[in-house]
Amino acid sequence: MADEGSPPKQGRPSLTSSMRSSSFLQEHQQYRPPNKPENHYGIDTVVEDIQATQISSPRQISPFNGIPSPDNPPRIVESGVSHELSHPNCTSTPGTSSERLVATLFYKSTPRVSNAVPSPQKVPSPQGGQSPKLADAEISANLGPSSSLDTFPLEPPTSGPDPLDHIYGSHISPMCITSFLHLMSSFPLPPGSDDLTSAHRCLKLDATPDHHPQVVELTLSPPPSPDYLSLDDLRKHELIYSFEREWNVDVALLADTLWRRYPRLVVFDMDSTLITQEVIDLLAATIKDPPDLAARVADITHRAMLGELEFEGAFRARVELLTGLSADIFTQLRAVLDVTNGVRPLLRALKHLGVKTAVLSGGFLPLTSWLAGELGIDYAYANEVVIDEATGRLTGEVKGTVVCATRKRELLIEIAAKEGIALEQVVAVGDGANDLLMMEAAGLGVAWNAKPLVQMEAGARLNGESILDLLYLFGFTDQEVHTLIA
Repeated sequence: MADEGSPPKQGRPSLTSSMRSSSFLQEHQQYRPPNKPENHYGIDTVVEDIQATQISSPRQISPFNGIPSPDNPPRIVESGVSHELSHPNCTSTPGTSSERLVATLFYKSTPRVSNAVPSPQKVPSPQGGQSPKLADAEISANLGPSSSLDTFPLEPPTSGPDPLDHIYGSHISPMCITSFLHLMSSFPLPPGSDDLTSAHRCLKLDATPDHHPQVVELTLSPPPSPDYLSLDDLRKHELIYSFEREWNVDVALLADTLWRRYPRLVVFDMDSTLITQEVIDLLAATIKDPPDLAARVADITHRAMLGELEFEGAFRARVELLTGLSADIFTQLRAVLDVTNGVRPLLRALKHLGVKTAVLSGGFLPLTSWLAGELGIDYAYANEVVIDEATGRLTGEVKGTVVCATRKRELLIEIAAKEGIALEQVVAVGDGANDLLMMEAAGLGVAWNAKPLVQMEAGARLNGESILDLLYLFGFTDQEVHTLIA
């Protein structure tokens, strides 16, 4: 019998209908996250509500055809994608060889004015005033060089192509590369070649926030048929020059050989190459009597560099005009020599690569030897002038053989033989007509901001602001160049 004073016994706790939810898991979980909505669906809810769900009929499934066999061949779907690890553009099959052409495109920092807009610049008239006639090179296609019908030409003068880099960007744009590949595809391929393959990589970016390409290397395989067009003729082709003007670029076309990437000797001209001046013009400028001497010497120098005058005779004539000049002038001129932008880091990079260097100058040995010592150049050759020991002044004569075009070629071959270097691994850099023979003897001749004749004949042309661009012809990237010059 229960004790009357004891409290009533409580019943067992249970969930009432008002406390129940639609989820068994929610009702029995020990911890329920705060602010959790009651309509959160769990797996139990899915099972409970599946009765009211309309399930669509399954789609037709192909029957199992068994293990693939001749009786049950597998179904193959062609995706259109061919996955290959090699192709003729990067490596050739064993026992064969594939020729490749490397085109290095350098964007010029100096923009070219459109030919479609006539320049307001006038050419001076013979009387010294301003002529209303526009400069011949700046006449657009729809303008004649005269306002008189009697003197108007029968056909308007032809103009160069309009610069497309103004439209597509001042860099090597995708349209520029596409245009070049389209140009190269117009040349016939060697017999047995059906398709032209190409690959490209950027070697240098500009300093803008978008980092546009400034130097791009394209590899083409195969090159145009040599029976139709040799590499030398291809470099001079009108389409190449037209492309360069359209896109404001320089195109260097080189055979992709092992020696292109591994030069062992680089030979430089001095005046207007390693330095920005012509030393003989600097010497003439110090003579004030007669007052027109400097202009006369500069004119002979200019014509000799253009190839209009034979170099040796022109040099002897200029030295004769310097008769009586003090020999101390060579020491005084050291301070005014302006080394070309990029020369010092370029020579430092070549030293790191173990490349020998030489300067072959048609100038004067006292200055050439001093500059070679300052820059760390291995070999230096130039002209020696006769100095009167009694007066210490120039006699106007040249001692020994003049370092002319022929002598430069001989010296290049002698240095290469002495160092045991094949001519294919020699690079010659110059700007004047007296450099052409040594460029021809070298594996690669490079025209640096050169005269028109040299631009036409050289194996490669560089018309930039820094001669350090030479390294891009060897296939180095900008990051590699900075490593070499550090």
